[in-house]
Amino acid sequence: MLELIQETAQKIKKLEIQGARNVAISAIKALEASSKETKSKNKEEFLQELNEAKKILFETRETEPLMRNIIRCVINQVKNCKSDEIEEFNKIISIATQEFLKVLDNSKQEIANIGARRIKESSLILTHCHSSTVTQLLKKAKENGKSFDIVCTETRPRFQGRLTAKEMLELGIKTTLIVDSAARYYINNVDLVLVGSDAITSEGNVINKIGTSAIALAAHEARTPFYVVSELLKFDPQTMRGDYEIIEERSPEEIWKDYPKGLIIKNPAFDITRRDFIHGIICEAGIIPPHSIIDIIRRKYPWILE
Repeated sequence: MLELIQETAQKIKKLEIQGARNVAISAIKALEASSKETKSKNKEEFLQELNEAKKILFETRETEPLMRNIIRCVINQVKNCKSDEIEEFNKIISIATQEFLKVLDNSKQEIANIGARRIKESSLILTHCHSSTVTQLLKKAKENGKSFDIVCTETRPRFQGRLTAKEMLELGIKTTLIVDSAARYYINNVDLVLVGSDAITSEGNVINKIGTSAIALAAHEARTPFYVVSELLKFDPQTMRGDYEIIEERSPEEIWKDYPKGLIIKNPAFDITRRDFIHGIICEAGIIPPHSIIDIIRRKYPWILE
């Protein structure tokens, strides 16, 4: 059962699968496919395999509440099932997987519809890193006849901003690529900042690609609206219990492959943007103030808080 899980985990670790949404989709699909290959003979063995798969997937990235929320929910559904039939467990996982994929697709479309209205004609928009939810929003705005330009940060050290730039060019949008450290230089010319999210905390703070908080500070100084585009399922319930989101530290070789002996290189993958610098979170429930996140989660996805 775990072979496909291990394979998917390696792809996530190596960033062959990027973005919180894509990571979650790949993980849940791997769990569904691998569960059908189980050799378990009863519920206890099946749950043990599921928990092993969960452990492997959770260890791939420390900042992936979307994946964690979905996998926890699926396993809990199996755990709460009265049956002891393996086929019934597989059926539960398949149904749950399809439901989640549908929820993710619907939320992405709804976020795009809502966010596209916030883009004004002839505006200049700054983005950081790559978010499929952000690019879907921009695509929708373009389809709605809006004319706007994009400034993308290159997003070191893995240059995910280049992926955003390529997608914008494919949509026929005038696009400029800048180095990360030039964001403050350009911020006064920007009408709007749109970034994605990897996690949302109970306080309404947002964890996203390293450099996001610096752009938020620059936008605050320049009085430029700064919006986070995110599914509500990226809310991390662990932060309600006093835990902090762990900031993943990646290999120094991503920054300098053959770095000098004795040199210390730090490579945090994410940083935390305080809610004070966020104009709003553009999500499937609308454009919400960050401090209201728990109330919105309680209404939209109460099972996350259980």
